[in-house]
Amino acid sequence: MRDGRPYPDHGFSTRDWAMIPPRQIRLDTLVTTKRELALDALLADDSTFYGDLFPHAVQWHGEMYLEDGLHRALRAALQQRNVIHVRVLDLDALMPAQTEQPAEGAPAEAGRPL
Repeated sequence: MRDGRPYPDHGFSTRDWAMIPPRQIRLDTLVTTKRELALDALLADDSTFYGDLFPHAVQWHGEMYLEDGLHRALRAALQQRNVIHVRVLDLDALMPAQTEQPAEGAPAEAGRPL
């Protein structure tokens, strides 16, 4: 559990999220970004009436962070399910890590192209 998002702002709108097909994700691989859970939302029959049916997760530095859908994930866990369908935004693929470049004027390592 974390308090807040450790990844950069992605700027995805509800419409952008809807373009990502859901896939099955194991519950034990998700890290939540919220510290609090509203019990009334967990128990509400219509908790997804106005929102997406699928939780949203962001993959960042190899970790899968649950951005939206904590109540659905907990509901699945209480029903003893191990996996849920999640829309996953892979920031690792969209923002690849910067490769280290030698400082200008510094010699390159032997066997390593410039």
